[in-house]
Amino acid sequence: MGMTDNLLPAWQWFVALALFLLILVQAARTVRWGKLRTDNALQHSFFGAAVVLGFIWQLRAGIYPGLAIHIFGITAVTLMLGWGLAVFSGLMALVLTVMTGREPITMFAVNGLVTVMVPALVTHGIMLWERHRDFSNFFAYIFFCGFFGAGISVAVAGLLMCLMLWLSGAYEFSELVHDYLRYLPLFMLPEGFVNGVCVTGMMVFHPERLTTLDQRRYR
Repeated sequence: MGMTDNLLPAWQWFVALALFLLILVQAARTVRWGKLRTDNALQHSFFGAAVVLGFIWQLRAGIYPGLAIHIFGITAVTLMLGWGLAVFSGLMALVLTVMTGREPITMFAVNGLVTVMVPALVTHGIMLWERHRDFSNFFAYIFFCGFFGAGISVAVAGLLMCLMLWLSGAYEFSELVHDYLRYLPLFMLPEGFVNGVCVTGMMVFHPERLTTLDQRRYR
């Protein structure tokens, strides 16, 4: 996240908007809206995650325009709510950052795509892989989906952001490597740690809040 005005050409903005709307529609189709309306615990998780993410995203370190560093936290939210609800919860948090002036409204679709949707989809894909492998130890869920899933998701989002900035001509490829990409592994570590600890805590104390966790698979 951190895309500011005048960084992307019009064609990139429209492509990002089209992808944003396409994923948003698909996310809406996967959400069980009736369950959300009737399940108070799920509502608390949904709105609580949006507030927590909105607060966390206020804390960031800016390198250059478009290259901000901060904790995403989407992996833990995706494992807690499922990728569809995680997208809507993350977008609500992004609205909060726009309201506080941390993000421009014109870049809402771009930032939503990079910061919310891509990490949620990557986490969802890793979770499906973990299910397909049918691990019998719950540590597989914690480490593959929580720790490693968060690190990989932020790496993919960072690479996508750099690709967009490079194609736009805002930065030379050598600048992106020198100022951002070579530090990307260091960004993955705290992301993995924070999300992994959150997932571990929920699994220990409130496993029912992890809607993607099938406790019957683990022995």
